[in-house]
Order: sequence, then structure tokens, then C-alpha cells
Amino acid sequence: MRDPNALISTDALAGILGDPALRLFDCTTTTVPPPDGSDVPYIAIPGLDGFHTAHIPGADFLDIQNEFSDTTTKLRFMMGPIAQMEAAFGRHGIGPGSRIVLYSRGSMMMSTRFWWMLRALGHHAAVLDGGFDKWQAEGRATESGPARGYPAATFTAKPRPGLFVDRSTVLAAMHQPGTVIVNALNDELHTGSAPSRYGRPGRIPGSVQVSAATLVNPADKTFTSSDDAAAKFAAKGVTKDKQVICYCGGGISATIDLFHLHQLGYDNITLYDASMGEWARDPSLPIETG
Repeated sequence: MRDPNALISTDALAGILGDPALRLFDCTTTTVPPPDGSDVPYIAIPGLDGFHTAHIPGADFLDIQNEFSDTTTKLRFMMGPIAQMEAAFGRHGIGPGSRIVLYSRGSMMMSTRFWWMLRALGHHAAVLDGGFDKWQAEGRATESGPARGYPAATFTAKPRPGLFVDRSTVLAAMHQPGTVIVNALNDELHTGSAPSRYGRPGRIPGSVQVSAATLVNPADKTFTSSDDAAAKFAAKGVTKDKQVICYCGGGISATIDLFHLHQLGYDNITLYDASMGEWARDPSLPIETG
């Protein structure tokens, strides 16, 4: 792995729970279908009920849609402006010297999304391998109730350009030999063989599929091995000499792909933040099925 410190095991986390520099966060948010006639693909539900029932001792909770997403668009989970991100992360106690560990339940994709956001802002974080599911399955300590939180801090962004792109970049990159566009969604959504909650069924033309679900071990929710991930990307023509643009439904599960690619040593990787939540609903944008 390029950055072993970007991934932390349950054993290692258990050993640092008393570290005063630790900033541990549950990042869980789920989605549910919107009301009929809604112009959004889904409703984001912060995982506070589960957090209040049980969370890793000392953890705080990060609400991606209501605290960390752009409020000027109807699209879900869009990266907010830098000033908003600085204020939000600062409220949660992230500042100089913080050791950030992120986890989520059900899937690691919400924690990898925050990892990508923090990376774009110039900050290092670690993702808990297997998330809360593995922690709980191992019978480790939990606590209940609301978050105790951390003292507010000054979070200063050091932006890294190019980690997020918009549809104009994707349009320009389609079918370019030096670029590969990677869809992290499942087979039915990639081929358009089933209805899509995002809008028109199908994919961005020319994109290849490396489903995020295939990059995680189903038994314990941990990341698949580097060798396995490398083979899956290579089989789809994803190579280090190309620009790699990843997308999914709302810019969340694609960060599983991006986490693997980063750890495999890929440098020119980026996220189409709006993903199919935008693309599938805009009839001016081309779409491909089959």
C-alpha cells in the first residue's frame, strides 16, 4: 500500500482509543426513495439512530448532507465550499495535530467519502477497515447515547486541486485514449437493464465498470487485497498512465474505488462528484446501455 496509515485495523484502533489527539468519527448516512414526483434521486438519512444505540467509545458523528454538502444544489452529497468545510470540521475538533479516524456501518463508502474530502482539503485521515460492522462483530466495547464531541478547533484547508471534476470535464474526456472513466455501480445500473432511481437507466458512454461492491470482502466488510483490486482494475484497462475519472450514483461508493487506486499508487485520479444523480437526469447528456 502507498499509505499504510490511511487504513487502520480494529486492533490498532482499540490500542489508541485513549489518545488525546484522536478524532474518531462515525460517518454513517443511508438513503431512502424520495416521495413520488420528487426531483431528487433519494433522501439522505443521517445514521444517528444507530449511533445513539451503539458507537465506538468516544466517537463523534459527522452528518454529510446537513453539515458537509453544498446547500445551493438539489443534488445530494456535493462537496461544499472550502469555508463551509473549514467551519464544519473545526466545529468537530479537527485542527493541528489531530489524528483522524473515520468509520461507517453497513459499508465503508461513507468513511472513504470523508477520507476523499479531507484529502482534497489537504488533511490526512485513516479509514477503519471493516468499519463498525467488524468492530461490533468482534465483541469490542461500545457506548450509547449522543456524542460527547471534541473541543472546537481551527481547521485550515490546504486545497489539492483536481480531486473533484464536473460534467464538462467528463464530457471532454469521453472516449479520449488518455482517460478511462470508471463506474462503481452494480451490473444492472451499469448496463441499464433495470430502472434507476437516478433517472435514465444506463452509464456514461465509454465508461468501464469496477463495482465498489467487488472491492470489499462481503464476510467482514474489509477491503479486498491490493492484488485482487489491481487485477480488477487492470482487467478493465485502468492503468497508471491514464487519467482515471470515477463516478457512481452520488459520489459516495466511487470513493471505495478511489481509495484502492490511491493505495495502488495511481496519481491522476479524480471523482465526478455529481455522478449519475446529475447525468441521468439531464437529457442533454449522452447515455449508453447494454
